[in-house]
Amino acid sequence: MKTKIRKSSIKRVKMCGFRKRMRTKGGRAILNRRRAKGRKFNT
Repeated sequence: MKTKIRKSSIKRVKMCGFRKRMRTKGGRAILNRRRAKGRKFNT
């Protein structure tokens, strides 16, 4: 069965994509934290 809520992938990328994160100071901090942790995927 599929989940009830199906957000579009375009909306998801705009909300929490890599490019969106790079735009803000806080977003870059998130990426740096995740890199430091050794995440395979940053976003």
